[in-house]
Amino acid sequence: MLLSKALEAAYLIDRLDRLTRSGGNIAELNPAQWEALRYLSRANRFSRTPAALAGYVGSTRGTISQTLIALEQKGLASRQSSRRDGRSVELALTRRGEAVLRDDPLRRLADDITAATGGDAGELLATLQGILSATIARNDGRAFGVCRTCRHFRHNAKPGSASPHHCNLLDEALSDSDGGAICQEHDAAA
Repeated sequence: MLLSKALEAAYLIDRLDRLTRSGGNIAELNPAQWEALRYLSRANRFSRTPAALAGYVGSTRGTISQTLIALEQKGLASRQSSRRDGRSVELALTRRGEAVLRDDPLRRLADDITAATGGDAGELLATLQGILSATIARNDGRAFGVCRTCRHFRHNAKPGSASPHHCNLLDEALSDSDGGAICQEHDAAA
């Protein structure tokens, strides 16, 4: 049976994922726990909730709850009542969780990508982002995205302050690091 190049590429992506995960028993984390840690390290403060994590990874809230319990027991993540809304929960990485992420198996894959692309992975990144967008749309998922690429992001709304940017949707001040984080409310700028 002759496979299409697209199907061959899909098989390669799946195999890369499995090979990367097979080398990832650092800190005795399973793939779901690694994914949760990665998300928490990249999400903005408005998106570090169990519901947002479930939406990002395409999982149920029950599964995410079990993942978070395991991460808390390992001292890698914490949860506390939301400062904005006492009924919801905010998640955070602990110092130990941040340290574990420095040994993330995906870093080795990133090194392989850098070597394979001669240090310029821009075209590969754009292709993968397009594929991800199509998959999310087909599955009726949320896109998530980096704040500074959102139509609600206002760059330098208060120049010179510690939080110079602004989110018009949430009416919240944003720091430079907030602007580079992923958000569940992301709506791509035109």
